[in-house]
Amino acid sequence: MPVTVVGMGLSPADLTRRRKEIIGSADILVGGRRHLEGFEHLPAEKWPIGRDLDGLMAAIREVMSEKAVVVLASGDPLFFGIGARMVDALGSDNVSIHPNISSVAAAFARIRTPWQDARVLSVHGRFDARELLAGLRRNDKIAVLTDPEQTPGWLARFLREHGVSGFSLWVFERLGTGDEAVYAFEDAGEVEDRVFQIPNLVVLIRRSPACSEPRPLYPGMPDNAFAHERGLITKSEVRAVTISKLRLDRPDLVLWDLGAGSGSVGIEACRFLDQGMVFAVEKKAERIEQIMQNRDRFGIQNLRVIRADLPGAPAALPDPDRVFVGGGGRDLPDILRSAARRLRDGGVIVVNTVLIQSVSAALDALKESGFQTDITQIQVSGGKTMPWGERLEAQNPVWIIQTIRKQHD
Repeated sequence: MPVTVVGMGLSPADLTRRRKEIIGSADILVGGRRHLEGFEHLPAEKWPIGRDLDGLMAAIREVMSEKAVVVLASGDPLFFGIGARMVDALGSDNVSIHPNISSVAAAFARIRTPWQDARVLSVHGRFDARELLAGLRRNDKIAVLTDPEQTPGWLARFLREHGVSGFSLWVFERLGTGDEAVYAFEDAGEVEDRVFQIPNLVVLIRRSPACSEPRPLYPGMPDNAFAHERGLITKSEVRAVTISKLRLDRPDLVLWDLGAGSGSVGIEACRFLDQGMVFAVEKKAERIEQIMQNRDRFGIQNLRVIRADLPGAPAALPDPDRVFVGGGGRDLPDILRSAARRLRDGGVIVVNTVLIQSVSAALDALKESGFQTDITQIQVSGGKTMPWGERLEAQNPVWIIQTIRKQHD
């Protein structure tokens, strides 16, 4: 007979009469200790859920043909719950699911906020920084299921360390119990040093007045869309070709933008790397300010600005999948050698330069590092209005050098 999985909701008070009848008919009652405590009066054999879920599934499989097995689950069994594990282990035809209210549904109900457009993420027993950052960039409402390690305070520090701001934050403690509590914070910094009762969950809601909505972003944005210094920016058309040469074919790549200047290339790359990270490395304070201004202008959450002198990129940076170098001067060969040593298999380096001497220096440095290179020269002419018509005005030619590290078996 099928194993029955019953969602408890927030507490036994959420159980309907039908669900209570199912639980009362069990020969074997499986659940967390706190769930089983509410049914000590029943004659069913009690099996507490421990760490060995594979062993539990095997034991259930042995007895399910002869005994009625009922599994008690928190909230909704198929919402980050044990229901999915039961279906995978026993087969969908051998499991019957009775859902109930989830903690996330209850949390949004407590603050009287619709949540059909919310993103729900779990860091309970698992953590994927890129998934969490992607959710924070894409969504205005996020619910985060926490655990004893990834606490609300930990989440608040994560937001600060990754430059994520503009969210109001709610913490929900022990929903559905006698000591349930809900806390509201206008700034995540208020949460960092707070300790909350377990279990708890966090809801983040973005504060986004229309006047501060980020600008749209696409490859080859007009140069005047960026704050920059006296025209020192990778020009619009060259930027679009450069983005193409970087081959941003996965959303989780790590990109180094070395000598980032205004940050225009790295910022446009963020459009494709919503699960990845861009590290803009720049030494001049005034350009650091421009990068941060441009980052905020476009609402970018996955670009970190690093003030450092090249050629050596900071050792703390994760190894890159992609590297862009927009100049480099006399240090260009050393910058490329340093980046090449850290580049991951299958990685791409793209160099833009307007200096003839730098073309030769870059090619030599990359070949010394064992790379094959491809070089493209691009020259853009733009229309310029004259008294009785238009003429084309040529910009400086730019050499774009691309190299790809082969994958190793």
